[in-house]
Amino acid sequence: MTMIVGQRKPLAEIKALLDGARRLLVLGCGTCVAVCMAGGEKEAGVLAAQLRMAAGVEGRDLEVDHTTLERQCDREFLTPLERSIHDYDAVVSLACGAGVQLLAETFPDQSILPGVDTRFIGVAEEPGFWTERCRACGHCLLGRTGGICPVTMCAKGLLNGPCGGMVEGRCEIDPDRPCAWVMIYDRLEARGRLDLLAEIRAPIDHSDVHPPGRLVHPAYKRRYTADHD
Repeated sequence: MTMIVGQRKPLAEIKALLDGARRLLVLGCGTCVAVCMAGGEKEAGVLAAQLRMAAGVEGRDLEVDHTTLERQCDREFLTPLERSIHDYDAVVSLACGAGVQLLAETFPDQSILPGVDTRFIGVAEEPGFWTERCRACGHCLLGRTGGICPVTMCAKGLLNGPCGGMVEGRCEIDPDRPCAWVMIYDRLEARGRLDLLAEIRAPIDHSDVHPPGRLVHPAYKRRYTADHD
């Protein structure tokens, strides 16, 4: 399963963000961070219990509730919070960075705090083990590199073959990893498509990238163009 991969922030860091809150909501997210065991329903319950216990040990008055939404990166799933979110001094969101920001944008007068560090777009290799596969660069090369991303899988992000430091098929930066370009070569050779390596690729042109990114489906272009005229 491909997903945004994150890991929960250390408890001490989350506690430092609370800034005297006396009533707190820990808000889990039921999609990506649930799969990578960083912020789903179970993790929300665990963090809430840890915060309660820590407050008890420190003699602080802290009430902690927890709940989980299907996802926090879609406005329609935030609607159930409208009636109750202002009952709390702060909300610790266990969503990825996109979910935290949308939650804060939807409820701008509420203190929304991140409980997860977003790491990368990746895949599940085995239970409890994820690897990065995509940087969301917006210029996908996978059709010409055998389905192996040189931007992500090569430690140097090289677009035209391995560096001079590759040794016996292993990466110069991390010898425990295979060289991405050796993998690309082997994949294309097996498919009889080594001709794809003859093309010299220019550096990725980021001139069309103007953060924050924005994407409108062609079917909806008229609607949103009119809205923003």
